[in-house]
This record gives sequence, C-alpha cells and structure tokens, in this order.
Amino acid sequence: MWSLILVPLAIYLIICGIMFFAQTRLLFPVAQIGAAGPLPAGAERLELAAASGERLRGIHIPPGRPGAERLLILGFGGNGWNAQDMATELAGLYPEADIVTFHYRGYPPSEGGPGAAAMREDAPRIYDLARARFPSRRIVGIGFSIGNGVAASLAAQRPLDGLILVTAFDSLWRVAAAQFPWLPVRLLFRNNLDPVDDLRGTRVPVALLSAGRDGLVQPERTEALRQALHPVFDRTLPMADHNSIYRDPGFDPAMREALARVLAASSPPNLSAGPP
Repeated sequence: MWSLILVPLAIYLIICGIMFFAQTRLLFPVAQIGAAGPLPAGAERLELAAASGERLRGIHIPPGRPGAERLLILGFGGNGWNAQDMATELAGLYPEADIVTFHYRGYPPSEGGPGAAAMREDAPRIYDLARARFPSRRIVGIGFSIGNGVAASLAAQRPLDGLILVTAFDSLWRVAAAQFPWLPVRLLFRNNLDPVDDLRGTRVPVALLSAGRDGLVQPERTEALRQALHPVFDRTLPMADHNSIYRDPGFDPAMREALARVLAASSPPNLSAGPP
C-alpha cells in the first residue's frame, strides 16, 4: 500500500524538480533560434553592456520613408525570435519610424544567460541607448508574446508614449499554470514577467491585439490584463492562433491602427529624450 502511494509521489516530485531546474532552458530555447542574416539595407548594428558586463547586440533600421513626426519604436520579440527578424517585421509595418531591437541576453550574438530577470534589467538600458542615439522622438514599445512582459516592465521604468502588446497576458506564471494545472507552478516558477502589476498605475496608452484561437495565452489571461488597463485599442483576430497571428490578413492594418491610437492618446508627446 505504501509503495502505491510513495512511488507516484516520488515521480511527481521528480517532475517538479525537473520543471524547477530546467524551466529556463525550456522557456528560452536559445539553441533553436536561427542566426541573424545579412543586415537590411541601411541598417546598423548596435551594442551595449548589461549591468553584469555581458555585451548585448542589437540592430537599428532607419526610416524607409519620411513620416509626419519623428518616431522611435523599441521592439521586444517572443522567446523564439531573434532581434533582426523582429526589427525587419516592425520596419515593414512602420517604415516611417526608427526601429531598434536587441537580442535578449543569452541569445546569440548577445552574451550571457537568458532569463526574465535579465530581460527586465536590460530593457531600460536599451531604452537609454536608443533615446541618446535618436533624440527628440516619440517612443513606443512593442511586445510580441513573451516580449509583452519585457515591454510592460520597460513602461514601469521609463517614459513611453505608447505600448502595443500582441498576444498579451497578465502574468507569465499564470500562463504556465494554465498549461500545467497539475503542477504547483506558482511555487516552481523562477522567470515571471508581470505586465498587470507593471502597468497598474502607469498612464501610458496601451493597445492590445489578440488571437481568437490562442492555445498558449488563454483568453482569461488577456481579459485580466484588459480589465486592469482599459486599453485605447483592443482587437481580436478570430481565426488566428498564437503563432499564425503575424500572417493573418488583419494583422498589419490592426498594428498600424494601434500605433495611431496610442499616439493620439499620448498627450503631450514625450519628447524628453534630449535636444534635437
């Protein structure tokens, strides 16, 4: 009788241990990230030092056409994105803007090891470098998937003129708990990102773009964030899932409308980035 109890319990505890110690490798699949290709025409590589000394590498794509105002977009991709792909995606959406993205710490060619704490720590350094390099621009942060948590943490640490969150969630541990309801995820989770807490009390205009068939970020996780924020733009693409949303025919126009809405709601513009 005791063996019928103790053996399953031991197996369960072993699984918990694996989830605790291996979660960073599972959550940040660095080995599966494709290498960045040649730079797009006119683009430049950026570099800065993390607080711990590792070198972080990024990319800047300048505007492909003049816009009505000077705009800087800081992009934070999903856990399976490299920064150059993110920058290229955003440049296609917003050719009138300067685009800056960085490879997360531990994602080649950036040095160090990945993790939620590193993402939160590095985001304001990326902001400071971009603001100094490209002054007198309105600054909008954009997060895709796990990048929502990074962009939201930045909004809590630095002034933004707007925030666009795609497949957004209230907290990362709650997303994981929905995937593994039989595990004590809250106790095991060491890589939390918490947009609902980071954005509570901030005045940055937020736009949400969701996938109607998202099997990773459950609707209640986005709804909890929605109720806390009252976004200025909120759209769900009903036929899209978590990964296909970027190819949905409604994605590009929704993203452009989201940018227009957050900029219109940001008053006065945040042009405190330095002299022209």
